[in-house]
Amino acid sequence: MTLIPGKPVPPLDLPLTIDARFELSEQSPENFTMLVFYRGKHCPICKKYLTELGSKLSNFTDKGINVFAVSMDSPERAAVSHEEWDTADLPLAHSMSEDKAREWGLYLSQKRDGSKEPDVFSEPGLFVVKPDGTLHFAVVQSAPFTRPNLDDLLEGLEFTMDKGYPTRGTLT
Repeated sequence: MTLIPGKPVPPLDLPLTIDARFELSEQSPENFTMLVFYRGKHCPICKKYLTELGSKLSNFTDKGINVFAVSMDSPERAAVSHEEWDTADLPLAHSMSEDKAREWGLYLSQKRDGSKEPDVFSEPGLFVVKPDGTLHFAVVQSAPFTRPNLDDLLEGLEFTMDKGYPTRGTLT
């Protein structure tokens, strides 16, 4: 399923590693909620990206952007990422189902023989959601490489907020 900018995104309600829940419908950011879907604990590129995001988290939150990382990892695998990855205060949501990943338009992959990957996991995606629950911006990837540059992303979101730049891609 392809999400359409300017249209409502699917609901998302998942546990967090901090013994709380993330409910997208309960978010009330000043500007946006940013969801960074990652492959899971097995992915060193995800670790690097979420570590960078954690180090820049206040740059986003200071601009009124709530940021969450989301995976299909089990509670146990997510707890390891929470403990071992240096993601600062970045909230990690987990236990997303295959159906929910499909609903968000994420690509799914199967475990490679002999790997420590889970049986099924989502590939990366990044979604910026407006406070009214509509999609503003999306990047969906079929492989772990070449994630959106976080400084460029923040600069673009600042431009959007400062200039009232509209949601693009709405004719999809």
